[in-house]
Amino acid sequence: MRVQTTVMALREGALRFKLLLNSRNFYKFTSYVGVRSVSENVSSKPTTSSASETAADHLIYTQEHFALKETLRKIIDQEINPYVDQWEAEGTFPAHKIFKILGNAGFLGVNKPVEYGGLGLDFSYSMAVSEELGNIRCGGIPMAIGVQTDMATPALARFGTAELKREFLLPTIMGDKVACLGVSEVGAGSDVSSIMTKAVRKGEEYVINGGKMWTTNGTQADWICLLANTGDGPPHRNKSLICVPMKLPGVHIARKIDKLGMWSSDTAQVFFDDVHVPCKNLIGQEGMGFTYQMLQFQEERLWAVANVVTSMDNIIQETIQYTRQRKIFKQPVLYHQAVHFRLAELQTEVELLRSLLYRATAMYIKGNDVTKLASMAKLKGGRLAREVADACLQYWGGMGFTSDVLVSRFFRDTRLISIGGGADEVMLGIICKYMDTLPKP
Repeated sequence: MRVQTTVMALREGALRFKLLLNSRNFYKFTSYVGVRSVSENVSSKPTTSSASETAADHLIYTQEHFALKETLRKIIDQEINPYVDQWEAEGTFPAHKIFKILGNAGFLGVNKPVEYGGLGLDFSYSMAVSEELGNIRCGGIPMAIGVQTDMATPALARFGTAELKREFLLPTIMGDKVACLGVSEVGAGSDVSSIMTKAVRKGEEYVINGGKMWTTNGTQADWICLLANTGDGPPHRNKSLICVPMKLPGVHIARKIDKLGMWSSDTAQVFFDDVHVPCKNLIGQEGMGFTYQMLQFQEERLWAVANVVTSMDNIIQETIQYTRQRKIFKQPVLYHQAVHFRLAELQTEVELLRSLLYRATAMYIKGNDVTKLASMAKLKGGRLAREVADACLQYWGGMGFTSDVLVSRFFRDTRLISIGGGADEVMLGIICKYMDTLPKP
């Protein structure tokens, strides 16, 4: 009963947000309940710990962005954070339950088309959602949500047929289906062009054979956005994205992978043994999968940076609070110049990263190619997260080496950022390509 009441309240908040958007001609909404004044729903400041900006002075966010963040924060505080420790210990979280709550409130398709259940907003709203999800007290659950919203579905939303979007995108946005992304393989991680999984056309079907590794949501997913070789041409032109239901004969979950961090997020190794999929499940054009996936990576990398920026804000703030009350040599740890100077340096770096993120986002929603800026942000985000985690953990002393505090979980979870979604070295290669500094063949 408590969950049902909470969901109804959250739905009400989401509906009020949609009405707010309608008042600014962003979103057409014709049926609502429990409406209060706009001023009651818009916080005077962002819910993240780092900023005191209002809509009037924020670089890219408006009143509507803050209303969205406030509603999402209620879900996080009521339906997610109270159970994070339990889900971390269990090594998984109830994706279908949480995604349904988020879907009912409109958070799984913020920038997706209205006709398929989305809110029809621009990508900056996805960034606001990602930032707010950084307040979840672990990295695994935000990552799983990000796969659903900004990793497995952008190409489908942009290039998929209407029939395909009704079958896969609509229920994913509504939270009725859990999605996963199948790109990486045992011998092909950051080098996407080297994947070996094949989808051979036979009549009106593709027959898929191969395997995928590091599949987030893999043990719970209803369908996978699969990148496979559909031809024998050049490696950048022989790949396609295909929507594959995970319950089909021949789809095998080989194992749930035990990881260093991101414990609450299930990660699977998946094999495909003569899996028959209708050709109509192809996203866009055959042979364009590599290009579509590279486009998806822009959003994925920006999403990851937005999420970790909030997490870094929170870790720095919790470290300030802890070192203010923990004493050493008869004074608070924080009062030692080496400590408060270091924390000031770290917060400065976080603010610089945030500015790069907002610039890239502003350019992206105007239709610009932000591959270079997204790669820079991803590179800096991964490295800075490791720096913040290591420096802050040091100031927690022995407590930082236990599993009882958030900083140790952050230390484990954020190590993935420099690996997943394109390793640091790949980001450097992309940046060098745009700088025209790579060796000539």
